[in-house]
Amino acid sequence: MEAILEAQGRDTFGKNEARRTRASGRVPAVVYGALSGQGERKAQPIAVDPKALLRILHSGANTLISLNVAGSGESKVLIKEYQLDPVTHAVLHADFYQVAMDRAIKVTIPVLVKGEPKGVKQQGGILEFVRREIEVECLPGDIPEHVEVDVAELMVNQGVRLRDVATDPKWKAVTEPDTLLVHVILPKAEEAASAAAEGAAAAPAAAAAEPEVIKKGKKEEEGEAKK
Repeated sequence: MEAILEAQGRDTFGKNEARRTRASGRVPAVVYGALSGQGERKAQPIAVDPKALLRILHSGANTLISLNVAGSGESKVLIKEYQLDPVTHAVLHADFYQVAMDRAIKVTIPVLVKGEPKGVKQQGGILEFVRREIEVECLPGDIPEHVEVDVAELMVNQGVRLRDVATDPKWKAVTEPDTLLVHVILPKAEEAASAAAEGAAAAPAAAAAEPEVIKKGKKEEEGEAKK
């Protein structure tokens, strides 16, 4: 997934400059890893259109962006961080980092499930997410939107680990293969009831065992007395 974002350069960093940028109807932002005229890496302050930026944010966190900065040319970037107003949810600031299309990067992608587990339909279980995201390594142009987990055959007390998920030659998982992603469990009330029932069943068995031990002890005592 790729998007285009137009931007304007800013002269300086700082809170006052950021306020002026917002007052003009644009969002202050910074591009990290941008190339200067001497080929050195530097941080470049820019300003972008808030509506265009919001559309990109809604399309996904790993959207590859063709960033066109007036007077500086085009570069490929990803959104590193962004800040929202807690009341209006307007974008207050954004950080981008420049990527090389021929160099692998590490990104975090969401875990999505496919199907309804048999353990939910037939056994009354609950599908529980243990891990909603994993980290993968790939080229910027091959970033997957998500990893899909098929849960249709899962019964209660069964789960899917990362090693069970189909891989793709375009990316490799960085997260540990044994990481549990999802599993089907019983509701807590049923677990408690099941544990209580097991405890109640175990108590009479223990009580029934005691007389046998005592009886055995008596027989041994009687045998010794006869001797």
